[in-house]
This record gives sequence, C-alpha cells and structure tokens, in this order.
Amino acid sequence: MGESNNTYGSRRIRKALNALSYPVSRRKARSMMRGAGIQARHRKKYKVITNSNHKQPVFENKVNRQFDVTSPNQVYAGDITYIWTQEDWLYLAVVIDLFSRKVVNWSMSSRMKARLVCDALSMAIWLRQPQAGLIVHSDRGLQYASREYRRLLKSPWFNR
Repeated sequence: MGESNNTYGSRRIRKALNALSYPVSRRKARSMMRGAGIQARHRKKYKVITNSNHKQPVFENKVNRQFDVTSPNQVYAGDITYIWTQEDWLYLAVVIDLFSRKVVNWSMSSRMKARLVCDALSMAIWLRQPQAGLIVHSDRGLQYASREYRRLLKSPWFNR
C-alpha cells in the first residue's frame, strides 16, 4: 500500500483483500486497520480564496483576455494560490511577466492579506524597473482591490 499515498480507507482495503481471496467485511477491514495503526489520510477540501463579492472599487480590465504581449515588462499578471503544509495553509502570491510567462516575483504568508500581493508586486517592480505604462492584471479578489494595493497601482509605473 506504499503506492496508495495513504488514501486507502476501510472500503478500499476490504475490496483489495476480497480481490486477493481474503473475504472480509468492511467492519473487519476497519478493525484490522485500527489494530495495525493504519489510518486513511483525508483529502483537504478545496478552499475558495477569491472573494469578488466586495464593495471595494476595482480597476477596468485593460488586458481583456489578450495575453499575447510583444515585449517584456509591459503586462504583469498576479494571482494567489495556497499550499497545505504540515502545520497549516500557506498562501503564495505570484507575479508573472506575460511576455516570457516567467515568474518575476512571489511572496508567501500564513495570512491572505493585502500585504501578500503588495509585497509580490513591489518587489517585482523593484527587481525589473519597468517603464511607465506597466499594466497589472489580476482577479478581482479583495486583496487586489484593497486600499494598499490600489495605492501601489497609482505609482508612476502604471497606466492611468
């Protein structure tokens, strides 16, 4: 069961044992698992992290699904994802350049706050020093509509 990634519960154990000509009930399979100290590892539930239903102002969509960019540092895209660690969720904000499709910068935090996306974008700008007129595309989640992020987007690097 090493290949099972610890996902075999009593139902699958019973089915596997029955297929190997060891007729057992689910109750017996559960009892055997308990006796051997084996537990199924439950999958983490999908976690919704984008809250577009907020009252914060959002910027217009200048990219409008036109993701083909002709040169670097014209259009960046940002998003947040999450990673389960042994202790808790870890949030990862990433900024990519749509020209090269490579990560320009990223930021991690145990909290999904505006600071997470601001840090990722601020460092991307500091590293790349783009010309004025940079466009940043993201979802319309609360972090990207926060006062702190909007203030950052009003800096000289961005088109207004």
